[in-house]
Amino acid sequence: MDSDAQWANGARQLQQMWAENWSKMMQSMPPAELGALAAMNPQSQVNISPDKLKELQQNYLKELQALISGGLQAQAEPPSDRRFKGEGWTQNPVASAVASAYMLQANALLGMADAVQGDEKTRQRIRFGVEQWLAAMSPSNFLAFNADAQKMAIDTKGESIAKGVANLLHDMRQGHISMTDESQFEVGRNVATTEGAVVYENEYFQLLEYKPLTAKVYERPFLLVPPCINKFYILDLQPDNSVIRYLVSEGHRTFVVSWRNPDESMGNATWDDYIEDAVIKAIETVQEISGAEKINALGFCVGGTMLVNALGVLQARGESPVASATLLTALVDFTDTGILDVFIDENFVRFREMQMGGGGLMKGQDLASTFSFLRPNDLVWNYVVGNYLKGKRRPHSTCSTGTAIRRICRDPGMHGICAISTSRTTCPSPMA
Repeated sequence: MDSDAQWANGARQLQQMWAENWSKMMQSMPPAELGALAAMNPQSQVNISPDKLKELQQNYLKELQALISGGLQAQAEPPSDRRFKGEGWTQNPVASAVASAYMLQANALLGMADAVQGDEKTRQRIRFGVEQWLAAMSPSNFLAFNADAQKMAIDTKGESIAKGVANLLHDMRQGHISMTDESQFEVGRNVATTEGAVVYENEYFQLLEYKPLTAKVYERPFLLVPPCINKFYILDLQPDNSVIRYLVSEGHRTFVVSWRNPDESMGNATWDDYIEDAVIKAIETVQEISGAEKINALGFCVGGTMLVNALGVLQARGESPVASATLLTALVDFTDTGILDVFIDENFVRFREMQMGGGGLMKGQDLASTFSFLRPNDLVWNYVVGNYLKGKRRPHSTCSTGTAIRRICRDPGMHGICAISTSRTTCPSPMA
């Protein structure tokens, strides 16, 4: 038997095995069994209506039959999913068949998750859990199924596998998946390149003031409050994509909060402390240094949330030191927190209160992992495949802030709320 026939026979066996297993699952899954999916919220009653379940079963079996009866000729092209876009997938009908079968089953499971009858939070959690499982089980994540990684291993005579193992050992030592070559970033060279100086500091933050780049500056100063996680670096990358440098070059006397990395000595610091001794203190300090009665302010991400909180406190005290407040991607109304809501309930809050209420810190890696798994295919498995299966070198990331820095606060006086272009920050996919 030649190799093509062996591949074809293997593909048919694989398809038949999946067909039998998934068909049995779909046909035998009664609505009552879906209650197990609500384990995160045992008080919630979830089920799928018999009619909807029957419809899902019939559609699945129909599409599965079409996939099997089409044979390898029908698998010339893998599904239109970028995980299966490489030459290895497009040139190997067996790999395409594997990808097609995976996508069929993924769509079936997502259909079941969407059909669950229950409260909205439980439905969101079920879908989130299904999406995480499907992302992890993609055939692209396994060398045995990833035709692209296999082709690269053959073309490089095994070098990609050796580099992948080296990347894996490196990431195991550092404790997280590498998304970029972190050794390439140096403060003052290609990050935080705008010239400035520390003009105030306390246990929570340093206040930076930037050197003017114009002969004259506006009388009213400008204070930026960035998030505590990635701090002000995202606003001051390199000269050609720095929001801070643009503001300074436009004549704004610019101040920025530079957050301190918390350690055990700050384990008892509260939200109120950060509002009073950091944000409000920064506003007061900018007023004192500049001599201005009112200032302009911008809050980015949770920095925007903190700024709004601080302004509310000051307003309650009868103070209005900020003439205009601009918010970038800042959550103010917590009625609907989006996908983050799947992580939060009374039990979770109680656990965190026990963990940190008596004085403690949440590990930065916990936050990083949470945000990464909001987009697991892009921010987790994409790097698993690139770093470990393909042995690609961790790239030096160069991001562009698009048009946002060119449309910021055109009004020289900055009266009221500034209009900001919401063009998103873009980074080329390092594994593309």
